[in-house]
Amino acid sequence: MRNFWSLAVLGFAIAGANNFLIPHVWAFQSQPAAGSVVDRQTEGQGADVATQLTGESENREATKKQSVSSFPSLLWDFNNLPEIAYSQLLEVLTRRPDSNNTERETAAQPEDIARFEKIVQYVKKQNLHDRSIGQIVQAIADYFQGLPYAEGLLDKSGEEKLIVTLNKFDCVLFVETVLAIARGVAVQDYDYQNFVNRIEEQRYLNGKMNGYCSRLHYFSEWINDNQKRQTVENITAQLGGVPMNKTLNFMSQHRSSYPQMVKDETTYQCIVSQEADLAKTTVNYIPTNRIKSVYSQLKPGDIVAVATDVKGLDVTHTGLVYRNADGNLGLIHASPAGEVTVAYDLQRYIRRVESAIGIVVARPINPR
Repeated sequence: MRNFWSLAVLGFAIAGANNFLIPHVWAFQSQPAAGSVVDRQTEGQGADVATQLTGESENREATKKQSVSSFPSLLWDFNNLPEIAYSQLLEVLTRRPDSNNTERETAAQPEDIARFEKIVQYVKKQNLHDRSIGQIVQAIADYFQGLPYAEGLLDKSGEEKLIVTLNKFDCVLFVETVLAIARGVAVQDYDYQNFVNRIEEQRYLNGKMNGYCSRLHYFSEWINDNQKRQTVENITAQLGGVPMNKTLNFMSQHRSSYPQMVKDETTYQCIVSQEADLAKTTVNYIPTNRIKSVYSQLKPGDIVAVATDVKGLDVTHTGLVYRNADGNLGLIHASPAGEVTVAYDLQRYIRRVESAIGIVVARPINPR
């Protein structure tokens, strides 16, 4: 249900421009039809959508502070952000590029390997492997600050390909890329192909790419599958989360918005089946007005998804908990507003997101 990412992207786009996190349903994919799931497709559209809907982007404060982890922190001005109508959210979520439902990964390009080697040099110079997994995640995320946001990266091709990028991201790609690199750094594995393998493990059902339906479109599905492989742990319930009490079926209910399902009945039925499996799982979230009360329990590098009241979706956007220089917790994410940035205060950011009801939190598990 990467399509969930698409929806997420939409929400995310709105969140990025409006500090609104889009539900990738983990179906963050961009789609042209209305009511598409927050899947990878929607996510790609997130940043652009946010800008389109609001005409504004986050503003940097003129001053940067040195973060507790010794990395730069950007403070953002969240005043006077425009509100986004529900109808606009749906319109954005439903825009998606045409694509088929086939599979095969793309070959690594020399420039990709060169970018990866620069990252390796950076982490070695900083001795990041000696830090906790959460601190490693924040340090890697910091490295990507300022890189551009790009939408629909997973659906540019007619085939399902293993897309890996290190120079531009949508909100989900950003989280996955940072997490995959950090897991390698923790065990001092600096091999590019192993990094690519970790991306595949995180993105697809049971860790293997097998066509469009194998992509983890809904964020709740993404967390569940990665938790089985001990990549992350869903700590939302531990933080006092409450049940969402909703059926996740955005993708199947908006089939016409997903070219992959329109053209292939087998793919459609596969998505329906996965949604049925999700119905057996309780999805918890921390209400917006209670987020600040759990700050003391959150750690840098925790994965945060914005829970939404959009029918059929669980979340609309995602990012990572970020500890600012003064200790306050914010969110670092690939913003639809245009680039990888830091929202200074997490709760304040979520309050600005249209249709947001709170957050879902997953913690990276130390691979050592």
